[in-house]
Amino acid sequence: MSHTRFEVQDRPEESRYVLIDRGTDGSTQDVIGEESYVDVDADGAIQRVLFHTGVSEDYAGQGLASVLVRAAVEDVIGAGYAVVPVCPYVAAWLPKHPEYADSVVKPTPAHFRAVKAVTVR
Repeated sequence: MSHTRFEVQDRPEESRYVLIDRGTDGSTQDVIGEESYVDVDADGAIQRVLFHTGVSEDYAGQGLASVLVRAAVEDVIGAGYAVVPVCPYVAAWLPKHPEYADSVVKPTPAHFRAVKAVTVR
């Protein structure tokens, strides 16, 4: 039986994508990374603001942040939303992947206010 060791899941109730390590045999479900987001309604068009990327230091140097961001960006675009890169990692990653450029919206003060509203509690 074959499986993919790393999997990305959207957890809308938590407003984040999680990177799961299923182990070499598929028997575990450890969360090892996340991409946090907030959705902003821009005149009826949803824009998903990606504002935090993190992967456990135990997995550093394996390209897993890129795996996580690619899956998140593709999910956002697949849902018909625009991508708003507030996270520095996402903002640096997107120009290296011009195939997504048509779905990217430059962050505005409204996007930063939305992030602040969900992170300051």
